[in-house]
Amino acid sequence: MIYPTDTVYGLGCDPFRPESVERIFRIKGERAKPVPILIDNPERLRGLVELNEAAEGLMRRFWPGPLTLVLRNVGFPPEVTRGGSTVGVRIPNNSIALSLISKSGGFLVGTSANRTGCPPCLTAEEALERLGDEVDLIIDGGRAELAIGSTVVDVSSGEPRLLRPGPLDWGSIGAAIRPSRSADRVDEPA
Repeated sequence: MIYPTDTVYGLGCDPFRPESVERIFRIKGERAKPVPILIDNPERLRGLVELNEAAEGLMRRFWPGPLTLVLRNVGFPPEVTRGGSTVGVRIPNNSIALSLISKSGGFLVGTSANRTGCPPCLTAEEALERLGDEVDLIIDGGRAELAIGSTVVDVSSGEPRLLRPGPLDWGSIGAAIRPSRSADRVDEPA
């Protein structure tokens, strides 16, 4: 299924159904890259990831919104993480996506709707044109508001590292952490 989010259109399924996750990889054409998970409530993460002070501070400040946090995986299936030790998670700021996530049990794969190496879809029309023959459902929510992938920050070690720039600037992320951490401990992006 393809659905709107606040950043770009997402290609999703139940992350706890291995055959559905494998279908996502076939559609995207990539085999080794883990897929992020969208949730509707931070409480859903209890027992599935290791949370730390930096992660909890960023979740409070930027969720729902365009911030994906990479956390140490504890309970998500290996198909989602491609056997890795971490998983990306976020709560989107889009009412359609949040309703869909809630109706799907609180979890939904949230990878961008595109083939590897191609730009993500920003409208349902683009999704239909590029991927329509390979998905069961496309939900039209208008043009994606931010039109850029989320900012991705790895907090799995407790020390935030910027993995992908996006709508949130690094200064805002650092400022959100400073009340509980020393500013000089936030790794600046290369």
